Amino acid sequence: MTNQNLPNVLVVNDDPGSLIGLVGLLSQWQQELNFQVFSARSGEEALRHVLMHEFAVILLDVNMPSMSGFETAEAIHSRKASASTPIIFVTAYSADEMNRLKGYEQGAVDYLFTPIIPEILKAKVGVFVALARNKLELKLQAKVLDKKTRALTAINQRLEAEIDKREIAEQKNRTTEEFLAMLGHELRNPLSAISSAATLLSMDGVNHAQSTKARQIILRQSGQLTRIVDDLLDLSRVMSGRITLAKRPLDFSKLVHACLETLVFSGRTRDYQISIHTDIVFVDADPTRMEQVITNLLDNAIKYTPSGGEIDIELRSTNEDVTLSVRDSGIGMSADLLPRVFDVFVQGERTLDRPQGGLGIGLSLVRQLVTMHGGSVEARSDGIGRGSTLFIRLPQIYHQAEAPEAMPESESPDTYRILIIEDNVDGRDIMSMRLSSLGHVVITAGDGPSGIELAAKEKPDVILLDIGLPTMDGYSVAKALRANPATCHMRLIALTGYGLEEDRIRSIEAGFDLHLVKPVDHERLLKAITASPAKAAQFL
Repeated sequence: MTNQNLPNVLVVNDDPGSLIGLVGLLSQWQQELNFQVFSARSGEEALRHVLMHEFAVILLDVNMPSMSGFETAEAIHSRKASASTPIIFVTAYSADEMNRLKGYEQGAVDYLFTPIIPEILKAKVGVFVALARNKLELKLQAKVLDKKTRALTAINQRLEAEIDKREIAEQKNRTTEEFLAMLGHELRNPLSAISSAATLLSMDGVNHAQSTKARQIILRQSGQLTRIVDDLLDLSRVMSGRITLAKRPLDFSKLVHACLETLVFSGRTRDYQISIHTDIVFVDADPTRMEQVITNLLDNAIKYTPSGGEIDIELRSTNEDVTLSVRDSGIGMSADLLPRVFDVFVQGERTLDRPQGGLGIGLSLVRQLVTMHGGSVEARSDGIGRGSTLFIRLPQIYHQAEAPEAMPESESPDTYRILIIEDNVDGRDIMSMRLSSLGHVVITAGDGPSGIELAAKEKPDVILLDIGLPTMDGYSVAKALRANPATCHMRLIALTGYGLEEDRIRSIEAGFDLHLVKPVDHERLLKAITASPAKAAQFL
């Protein structure tokens, strides 16, 4: 049975001994290079294979009866679907230069001379298998992006229905139309970049630097699409009252610094002069939602401030309140915009080039979340071109938890034994490869029962556990692991597409240490894996 997610290699040779020898050599490297082998004893049989499968490379014997290798290559490349399939001709050293020229004219990318040197065969096949694997990965990413697009369309339809139900005034209707245009613009930009990068990777002659750049573009723009989905989902939850807060005493100063450090690490603050001054203050708040508030304020300042501009962040204790202000030297706001800047879908002046981008819902989420915490928001500006300042105020609490000295944390190991329990084969394999490449020992299971068995046998340090498993869901698996003395101490991380607040609460109740929503940022995943139990709460 063939695996559609693996690259294919076709060997064509009329001599049974040569065919068995070549297939045998390739079979030694199947697991290492991750491909599967097909064989054919004639040009006609090779064409039948080409009609049914795509091939990373074809090893084609030149001298075959009835239909020569050159004729077979011409037939393969005359078909549109296989016109770019790489062909390596297999021939003796005695092949004259005219025959070699004819081979190149028929689309050959290379020659292999008999007797074949295994190391050369492995190297040449490995190059084309790697390129084919890149194409297969891009197809899988395209499917994921298609699902996200359908989710965005569904959310957009719900937003339109909500607007119609509330009979918003004519001005609100115009604003909505502008939002839909922005949504189309914001979706097409990353999708266009991803499509162009994918096309580049599929082209012949792409060098390593170009391939690396294309991959970076795909990762970066996929992240942008994810942020759009998250913003829209959060807006939908706020409007429908489905967000609940998991409040706890929170060192607001530490959180502000952590959010800024994340932006610095991403490189987004590189072109700005950033200053930060904070008092040590505590608030009773949901850490995840407060991180969202702070990040949106900083994003807004960066978005509307030209390169070289200044951004000042201040956190002050004022009587019974905590005040966070983010001041920028950017484009400023007009007097008529100031009262509406925290309204949904509102942005500054829009032009066709739209250099700032965004959907205009970030500050609306800030106001909604701050209000849910018993706080307030405010915007100030001296006018266009004179910068702006955004304020949030929250009730201050006086936290006493810092009195006992914290025990020094033990140093975390560099690598871990990690068990991945995930029924999606592609997701499981990609995650395993990501973590293995960093030196971690990775064990995988495709369902709950086998995962429980492996956990008891292999004693992993960390378990990445999907929630939506067949027959036995992730919550049940977590409860079973916590109930077993041999596995109850292991760190459990929920890695799931379920991201509602009630899903997070249910994860905690089931025994998970952390709850991460797919797709998970690479750095966030590594922090979650290496986080001590004392720091686990910041991810929930």
